Amino acid sequence: MESLEIARWAGRTLRGVVCKESWGETAWFYNPGGFFANGSYFMTIKSSDGPNDRASSLDRHGVWRLSFALPIDEFEQRFGPRPARPPKGGVCEGAWSYDALDVLTPHPVYGWMGWAAVNAPSRRSFEALKPLIRLAHLRAKRGFEARAKEAA
Repeated sequence: MESLEIARWAGRTLRGVVCKESWGETAWFYNPGGFFANGSYFMTIKSSDGPNDRASSLDRHGVWRLSFALPIDEFEQRFGPRPARPPKGGVCEGAWSYDALDVLTPHPVYGWMGWAAVNAPSRRSFEALKPLIRLAHLRAKRGFEARAKEAA
């Protein structure tokens, strides 16, 4: 499966979404009408390692990472309590293999925030992940609405 297929699916399926290049990755924000500068960030695709994010070994040929923000209860149901925030350049501590392919894990850097990730997901895995991505989108929508209400 190619990352472009996921980008196309997100553009066709998820409403109120803006996609842009941010922080060395393609990022999706819930931001209908461009109300905020970025809106609520909920999904990324990253295709190369960064200075503070090397645990997924994304510099391998054909490897890229799909990441998304899960509701906290969903994250904890799948992975247990959220790990502690890692120090800059570190990874969340746990028994996960962050460089494994086609395996859902906490995000190596942002797992403490409830983010999950999968490196080079297969088509079958992506089909199984769609409901989780929709939950991430809903989480972002709710966060956006709360921020918009405060800004009004």
